[in-house]
Amino acid sequence: MQPRRIAYYNKLIDDLLANGITPLVTLYHFDMPQSIEDQGGWKSEKTVDLFTEYAHFCFDTFGNKVKWWITINEPHIVARFGYEEGLFAPGIRDPGTGAYQAAHNMIKAHAKAWHVYHLLFKKTQHGRVSIALDSDWAEPFDPSSVEDQEAVKRYIAFNLGWFAQPIFISGDYPPIMKFTISAKSKQKGFSASRLPEFTEEEKKMVRGTADFFCLNYYTTRKIKHQDNSQGKPGLETDKDVLAVKDPSWPVPGIEWLSVVPWGLRKLLKFVKDNFNDPEVYITENGFAQSDPAPLDDFQRWEYFRQTLLEVLKGIHIDDVNLKGYFVWSLLDNFEWIYGYNQRFGLYHVDFESPELPRTPYRSALEYKKVISQNGLGGSDEKS
Repeated sequence: MQPRRIAYYNKLIDDLLANGITPLVTLYHFDMPQSIEDQGGWKSEKTVDLFTEYAHFCFDTFGNKVKWWITINEPHIVARFGYEEGLFAPGIRDPGTGAYQAAHNMIKAHAKAWHVYHLLFKKTQHGRVSIALDSDWAEPFDPSSVEDQEAVKRYIAFNLGWFAQPIFISGDYPPIMKFTISAKSKQKGFSASRLPEFTEEEKKMVRGTADFFCLNYYTTRKIKHQDNSQGKPGLETDKDVLAVKDPSWPVPGIEWLSVVPWGLRKLLKFVKDNFNDPEVYITENGFAQSDPAPLDDFQRWEYFRQTLLEVLKGIHIDDVNLKGYFVWSLLDNFEWIYGYNQRFGLYHVDFESPELPRTPYRSALEYKKVISQNGLGGSDEKS
C-alpha cells in the first residue's frame, strides 16, 4: 500500500480518537479489488489467503490504535446479490452455486483473519474481531399454519443462520439448510449437494471465531411456504418460501424497507436464545428517504425513536446483552443500485454541488440528544 494512503487512514483514526470517538473498522464492505475479482473473487479459494494477508497488514499497521474490527460486512448480501443474482458488484449471475461458494470462502477468510489476530496481535493490542451479519426478522404469514412456521425457520436459517451457525455454534451450516440443499440438488440430478462442505479441520477452525455479535437490521417479512420444486436451482428456490410485506407497515422511501421496529426486538431475542447469548452490537439500522428529502424529517425520527424503544425493551425485559447501536448512516451516500436518490444519512449531502455541502436533518439533531444523554429522555417527541 502506498505510504500516503496509510497516512490518510492514520490521520482519520487519530482525528476520531482525538474527538472521543472509538473507531470500529470494517475490512471489507463490498469493495473487492478488480485484480482479485479477475482471479475469481470470493468464488476462488485464493481469495481466502489474500484476505488473510490483507487483514494481517491492517492489524499490524493500525492495531495499535484500532481495537474493534469487523472482517466482512453482510456476507449474505455479498453472496446473494454479488454472485447469485448479479445486482451488486461483481454482478455475477451464477444461481444455485455461486452464492454458496462465495459464502463458503468468506466464512473461511473471516475465520483465518480472526485466528491471525488472536495468535499474533491480541496479546499486545487487546482488540476484538467479529463479522457483521444482516437479517430480517420473519413471522409466519398464517400463524396457525405449520407449513408457514417451518418456512420461517428456513428463511432465518438461509439468512442469519448461514453464517452465524458455523461461526458462533458448530463450525458448520444449519442442519435444515444442509438437508434442504442436498435434497434439492439430488432432485435436480446433481451428484452432490450444491452447498460446499467444511472438513472436520475447517469446522474446528471456524467455530467460535467472533468476539461479539454484529447485527444489521432493517425490516421484517411475513413468510409463506411455497413449493419451488419445479423451479431452477437457486438460493431463493432452495428456501421454498415466499416473503411478503404487510401492507399496513409504513414504507418511508426505498421500496423493500418497511418500518417494523418490533421486529428488531424479536430478532435480538432470537440471537440471544440461539447463539449462546452473545454480546451484541447493532452495526446498521436506518430508514431511507427518497429525493427530494425534507430536512425536517420528523416522521423518520419517529421511526428511529420507536426502534430505540424496542431496543430498550430487549435490554430490560428480554435481558439481551446489547452493548451498542450504530445508525446507518452518518451521511447520505451511494446506495448501490439505487445510486444517490435514496437517503439514509443523518446529514443531507448536496450531490449537485462540487463542494458536497452537508446539512443536518432534524433526525441528526434529535439523535445527538440521545447519544449525548445516553437515553431517549432528551429527544423531541412532539409532532
